[in-house]
Amino acid sequence: MATPANHPISQTDFPGLKLIARGKVRDIYDLGEHLLIVATDRLSAFDVILPTPIPDKGRVLTQLSLFWFDKLASICPHHVISATDFSGPLANYRSELQGRSMIVRRTKPLPIECVARGYISGSGWKDYRATGKICGIPLPVGLKESDRLPEPIFTPATKETTGHDENISFEETASRIGQELAGRLRDITLEVYKRASEYAAERGIIIADTKLEFGMDGSELIWIDEALTPDSSRFWPADSYAPGKAQPSFDKQFVRDYLERIGWAKQPPAPALPPDVVNGTRAKYREAYERLTGHPLD
Repeated sequence: MATPANHPISQTDFPGLKLIARGKVRDIYDLGEHLLIVATDRLSAFDVILPTPIPDKGRVLTQLSLFWFDKLASICPHHVISATDFSGPLANYRSELQGRSMIVRRTKPLPIECVARGYISGSGWKDYRATGKICGIPLPVGLKESDRLPEPIFTPATKETTGHDENISFEETASRIGQELAGRLRDITLEVYKRASEYAAERGIIIADTKLEFGMDGSELIWIDEALTPDSSRFWPADSYAPGKAQPSFDKQFVRDYLERIGWAKQPPAPALPPDVVNGTRAKYREAYERLTGHPLD
């Protein structure tokens, strides 16, 4: 029996399709020349996947990514081929795939997380407090947590299969992938951030930072994975922005706060989430989508 499109999905199982990767959120299937990427409703916190899915999360991630890929396509080609044509071997799974899946070009992913920061938060705030820099970039003395930076900066990181990604300098990035390609990644990442931030600001959302990923299709550079979602970006409500502390955000903040409150040791197994935390998190993901796109998820 097919699963309804709005039913939470923790894990996919499509007999006849070859699963090649299962990440924290996405399951990836081999379609030969192309790939099928399915965003589940799994949620991770502190690098541990939680047992409780967040309804609508996968649909928000997919549909918001599609919105940005389309809106910013002039900056860099993206990997999406279709998010609606689930025919042939996918036809039996259309109800599960609809709204949360993309058929994409197969690329060779680059081993760099491309991060643009317009505000100082997260690992950037930690680095700044320790060194006065982020990824080797000197910053003004006296910045407070969540302060806006004088101008957006490119702060690349390694892509780790386990644990946390590690911030690295532009020079280290260039030594890994070449000076020219590193420069292209920097320029594209900052332009995507600039354009998206200007658009979001008109809708009452601050994009504090965002993470992009890229791959190569032969000699062509392709924007892959996801685009400016609550999982890959810090979205802050502009009307409550107050530097000097951590900001409320449109993501899994309800979950992190709950897990801190109950004293979980941040090691598997993770605890189940109560309904109020699930519903609060679901509402924040949906609100981010609706504010940015201008229409409801359904």
